[in-house]
Amino acid sequence: MKAAVYRRCGDSSVLSVEELATPDPGPGEVRVRIVCSGVNPTDWKSRSGLTGGPPAEFQVPHQDGAGIVDAVGPGVDGREVGQRVWCYLAARDNRWGTAAEYSVLPAERTVPLPDGASFELGASLGVPALTAAHCLGGDPAALAGTSVLVAGGAGAVGHAAIELAKHGRARVAATVSSDEKGELARAAGADLVVNYRRPEAAEELRAFSTRMDRIVELALGANLELDLAVSGAGTVISVYANEANDPTLPTRRLMTANLRLHYLLLYGVRPFELQAAVSWTSSALGAGALTTLPLHVFPLERVAEAQEAVQQGVLGKVLVVPG
Repeated sequence: MKAAVYRRCGDSSVLSVEELATPDPGPGEVRVRIVCSGVNPTDWKSRSGLTGGPPAEFQVPHQDGAGIVDAVGPGVDGREVGQRVWCYLAARDNRWGTAAEYSVLPAERTVPLPDGASFELGASLGVPALTAAHCLGGDPAALAGTSVLVAGGAGAVGHAAIELAKHGRARVAATVSSDEKGELARAAGADLVVNYRRPEAAEELRAFSTRMDRIVELALGANLELDLAVSGAGTVISVYANEANDPTLPTRRLMTANLRLHYLLLYGVRPFELQAAVSWTSSALGAGALTTLPLHVFPLERVAEAQEAVQQGVLGKVLVVPG
């Protein structure tokens, strides 16, 4: 099979596309013929060595993807050859990521993909959607009638957070930095879109809701003042990304507001919480509540360019197509 691999950490030049023997699934595993591979910031960070060490022998990158089950290992129930699935955390403790014609991964990290959902949409879920679902508490029923603020509403996690929150019947405001990004947040279903650079941003958000119940946050240091302006007793600020410099937390103000700071990294989420996020994402997908951002599609041979596009912050979702 053709696969992207890297044998040492470094910039995108360490990636190559090679012919590898097609792996067979072991107990509890399935083999998926990958139609689309989703690219996330975590992929280039792992390859560069920012979030991990060098691989043992080699690593096929990318955590997310979508395709068709091609083979089933011993002891697997609920998955069968020919089944359409989307994949998540494929490369976690596993050398067979989704940037290849085939990936072998634990069956529990594959989820049925409805016939009406495209492979492109399936490959866009995974890390962004599961992160968003966990940021929102993992339970759509608990969101009904609440107010949610999504920072960075045009990013992959922000896009998923808006759509999942709307699926949970919440009122959703989103912050963005440009008109172009604002259009993407509105297309995802945000009830209010605010340019956070405007002096009136806090006033506009308070007019929408005097207190946000949940804030999905990607840049706590930059946005903390705005978050505090719309927080109160019971507000949960879920932080899923880190900045170059850690923010200084104003402890007394945080205590006075009686809010909660919730930090998360998807790879460390407890199994039952991860499964709650998967269930919510799957339910929303089945209801037709999830969509893709504008797509940037690269052939496997240009996987290095695909990762560079994500690293440079391209607007939209980057996919790699192996075939």
